[in-house]
Amino acid sequence: MSQTPEVQFPVTNQQERLIMQMPSRMSVVEAVPFKQAFQDLYAQSPFPTQVILDFHQTTFIDSSGIGALVSNLKTVQRHGGSLTLRGVRSPVMAVFAMTGLDALLTFEAEPHQAAPSPAPREAEIYPTHPSVRSWLKRLIDIVGALTGLGITAVLLLPIAIAIKLDSPGPIFFGQVRCGWMGKRFRIWKFRSMCTDAEARKAQVRNELAGPLFKNANDPRVTKVGRFLRRTSLDELPQFWNVLRGEMSLVGTRPPTPDEVERYEVPEWQRLDVKPGMTGEWQVNGRSQIRDFEDVIRLDLRYQQNWSLLYDIKLILKTIAIVFNRRSGAV
Repeated sequence: MSQTPEVQFPVTNQQERLIMQMPSRMSVVEAVPFKQAFQDLYAQSPFPTQVILDFHQTTFIDSSGIGALVSNLKTVQRHGGSLTLRGVRSPVMAVFAMTGLDALLTFEAEPHQAAPSPAPREAEIYPTHPSVRSWLKRLIDIVGALTGLGITAVLLLPIAIAIKLDSPGPIFFGQVRCGWMGKRFRIWKFRSMCTDAEARKAQVRNELAGPLFKNANDPRVTKVGRFLRRTSLDELPQFWNVLRGEMSLVGTRPPTPDEVERYEVPEWQRLDVKPGMTGEWQVNGRSQIRDFEDVIRLDLRYQQNWSLLYDIKLILKTIAIVFNRRSGAV
């Protein structure tokens, strides 16, 4: 970020409405100064009550741009104002539709348009990272997911019986996570905690720094759950998420929505790729990593080093770790 070129966000006043011109791209390079420029508007007195973001030049937005926009929307709402997006073009509108922001934002057409641009299919969104559009990576994901689901089917009955005998409740645990560009999906695992785990979360001390949550001796984890976590068997149902395209075999760690709520703009970059069942964080001592900044560093390193060969190396490392009795989550 120290080499980020200066990006201008000119503002004009039109009939008591502030209009901010947006650049052609909204990646992390532009997102950080965008957030700062917007915050500067609300450092003035009186606060602007109506702000229009002119998107007619913008053809690309990534997860960092989404993060900055969400942050600025909260600033407007906190001050009781309104935020309107003008002239949003179809590739950007497709991102808003995919992430659900189209239901939260207010849009208006440019003066010469009859209506805002309709959202195209998700497949037409410009890729934020080469891995997102790699058909060969997707093919590996499908083959790996089908193989993994076959293994899951074989182990399903004994795991289900063990879970039921140890702790009353459902066999599977579903939780909302954020995927590519922040799109929400439900991740699936074999249940490894008691059924009231979420209600008891406030009673457990968080041993990690930042928005992550982990306790090495979490009392909510069942006896069978500890075995499932230690052997990573609890994650087998995620092969279904991979088959559906919500996850990849290799990627970044899928965050929870409340974790993403606490991100600073640069940290949204980790959502530029699909989340993975494994990745840098998982093969580099996930149980020993205690700082959120280290997780971000590993996730960004994966994006920088990504290649199909790199994915295969991480998969092989993961297999080796799974078969090491000392590995797995605690």
